[in-house]
Amino acid sequence: MMDSMREEISRAVAALRQGGLLLYPTDTIWGLGCDATRPEAVERLYALKRRETSQQMLVLMENAGWLERYVREVPDMAYQLFDVAVKPLTLVLPGARNLAPNLTGEDGSIGIRIPQDPFCQELLRAFRKPIVSTSANLHGMPPARVYGEMAPEILSGVDYAVGWRREETVSHAAPSSVIKLGTDGTIEIIRP
Repeated sequence: MMDSMREEISRAVAALRQGGLLLYPTDTIWGLGCDATRPEAVERLYALKRRETSQQMLVLMENAGWLERYVREVPDMAYQLFDVAVKPLTLVLPGARNLAPNLTGEDGSIGIRIPQDPFCQELLRAFRKPIVSTSANLHGMPPARVYGEMAPEILSGVDYAVGWRREETVSHAAPSSVIKLGTDGTIEIIRP
């Protein structure tokens, strides 16, 4: 790992451990995040985005081995889908646990993505807990695909803005596909 990435990971983890809000690049678009186990941090994130708390946000996990710690009953299909995904994939799974209650849907579900982005992988490996990932924008506004598109309110509202990949001026990233799985084997494609 390059020294500059290592330094950014160290600063980002310090902010997350203090309950701070993080602005960081992901495998899709720039994201806002926080410790997914701290309700007060999640509340601050909703407030920054000016988003209703009834609108669910997803979490990033390092690998599928984390699923059983944060989901009561992981559908077998979840492992298979994560294993064969060739583009970013968010799975909405029932029975979230060990996560901030204000992060889950009314039905107790949680959206989970396993990013392939090297920065996100290293960040998750260092932090060792799920991190909230939501688009870096105010609710109803277009998401920032590159750092240069960031709204001033977002920049001033976070505790740490990662320096990694700020210089990029073009992004070909797209939002993840979203599939909801039920414990009874039901599959609902929310976003192809």
